Amino acid sequence: MRFSRLGIIVLIAFTILTGANCSYYNRIIARKNLVDGATAYKDRKFQVAEQLFRKTVDIDPNGETMEGKTAQLFLARTLHSEFISDRKRTDLAEQAVQAYEKVLQRDVNDQGSFKALASLMEVLDRKDEALQRITERAGNEKVNPAYRAEAYTSLAARKYSCANDISDNDPVKKTVKKDGKDVYQYNKPEKQEDFDKLKGCAQDGLDLVEKALAMEPPEVKQMKDLNLKSMTPADIDAKEELLKIFSSAWSYKANLLYQKMRIAEMDKNETDKASFKSKGDEARSVFTGLNEVEKNMDAEKDARKKAEEEKNSNKK
Repeated sequence: MRFSRLGIIVLIAFTILTGANCSYYNRIIARKNLVDGATAYKDRKFQVAEQLFRKTVDIDPNGETMEGKTAQLFLARTLHSEFISDRKRTDLAEQAVQAYEKVLQRDVNDQGSFKALASLMEVLDRKDEALQRITERAGNEKVNPAYRAEAYTSLAARKYSCANDISDNDPVKKTVKKDGKDVYQYNKPEKQEDFDKLKGCAQDGLDLVEKALAMEPPEVKQMKDLNLKSMTPADIDAKEELLKIFSSAWSYKANLLYQKMRIAEMDKNETDKASFKSKGDEARSVFTGLNEVEKNMDAEKDARKKAEEEKNSNKK
């Protein structure tokens, strides 16, 4: 995972401007450590940055001040970056997990920290713990609904993989000739337990993704009418983050409905097969529309970046 070094400096600068409630001396020392730590991080001197952020955390271990909260967050990110630089140092990854845990104890809606935490747990082969954390997040009403929806979609994605691992392999999936063309034919797995597992995973996944889409705010579908040129970069980024969450959910809904279509074909139920195909096509159409809006957002950001680069080039 890559972290924005400029973002670190901007956040630390914000910290300095907002002030804190610790003693004047500690406040000055904490801020100096933060600024020096940000500079070291920017220069990829991660060990130096780590020590500086640790010193600030020691000043405010409970994260009661903005300085303490910021130091804990960037200590986690620094440890994570150190691990990425040396994948053998799993001890650093474990420390990063603990640091992210502390960040989330204070701010459950820090989505970046949660996703980094879950990713590290997967890398450390703590998959059951990661799954438990994602499941808990999905059901936690204190979490932003969009982030809960992302958690539900993550769970649905696992169920989709479970189903697809069965339905997308020979001899279940075969290529046959129909009207002179190659088409796929889906047959029941040889083992009944595999067929039961396929049906269970497909249905569970669909149930989970429906929970995600139940949290979709009206503004998602209204984004096709956005006037991107009138929006600030920050506003576009915020809208795009929300869009990506529900675009992914619609994509998985379509794919899970196609899994149900395959199951209906295996059961030789042509009515259900046609129904699931139609519903899957509808979901895919929604996804395609949202994906087009996302592409437009990226094109607008690229155009602005290019214009800024040309402007700076002409000044030289």
